[in-house]
Amino acid sequence: MLNIFTLANGRLFQEEIESLEELKRFQPIWVDLESPTPEEKRWISQHYGLSIPEDAMAEDIEESARFYEEDNGDRHIRSDFLIADEQDPRTVRVAFILNLMNEGLKSKGVLFSIHDEDVPVFRLLRMRARRMPGLIEDARDVLLAMFDADAEYCADALEGIHDKLEKASRRVLSGDLTDEVAGEVLATIARQEDLNGRIRRNAMDTRRAASFMMRSRMLSTDQFDDARQLLRDIDSLDSHTAFLFDKINFLMDAIVGFININQNKIIKIFSVASVALLPPTLVASIYGMNIKFPELEWLGSDLSHPFVMLLMIASAAVPMWYFSKRGWLK
Repeated sequence: MLNIFTLANGRLFQEEIESLEELKRFQPIWVDLESPTPEEKRWISQHYGLSIPEDAMAEDIEESARFYEEDNGDRHIRSDFLIADEQDPRTVRVAFILNLMNEGLKSKGVLFSIHDEDVPVFRLLRMRARRMPGLIEDARDVLLAMFDADAEYCADALEGIHDKLEKASRRVLSGDLTDEVAGEVLATIARQEDLNGRIRRNAMDTRRAASFMMRSRMLSTDQFDDARQLLRDIDSLDSHTAFLFDKINFLMDAIVGFININQNKIIKIFSVASVALLPPTLVASIYGMNIKFPELEWLGSDLSHPFVMLLMIASAAVPMWYFSKRGWLK
């Protein structure tokens, strides 16, 4: 899918392109290619003279090759963007090519973005640009606003993680944590930990992209200030992710502690039962042996066995009464 965005009266307007002739009628500042076909890549090459690298969206590209400037002045940035799906959180690799020096184009330049699936940050940026006139002035503003929207999207995801951890914390600290509930809470915490880690990695990637833009001297004074503010926002995200990691570790330790307590309760039952059954076992062993003493011959055969049974019951009841008095059976 090939979409272009033109600037009019300080607002971005989107157009979906379906032919090369239609592409030639516009002067965009942002060209977005989502899962581009070979034909759409050919249109870009013919109209803009831009060749999209084959490894533009490769995941295993070397870190040193993710940010670089070509001899013709094109800046290449490969950055990851978060998709905070509750069931399948993941990152999407997006390749940016910032063209500022191509002849025949306006001085505002053109930003090309290539990715395999729709990115929530792109939708957020399009909504902002329609509602906030003057937010975008050139292609560099588009790139900066995209990274700024990514930081805000990560902040919203962190708020969601915090809310879910608060609910999990109330369940853990309620005082009645069964093994089944503990398993559910552990699964929830594991998902939030995974998402929190992805957010931290995404923030690091955004910081590197903003630093590259500042080092390459491609930004104006106002844009440079915006990039520095973006870095400060990312620093605040890092501190919050660290806080959430600490909270997750605390909840994990608390859950493991409650699970150990539940297991100790089970072991305590077996321990109490085994100790309480030792005296009856001893009585049965003594009076079950084939000896005359201490057989109760004087009671007669009719009363000796009931007497032994009562003695066994009494020998079990006394330890149980003692354990109950000490509170060990609670």
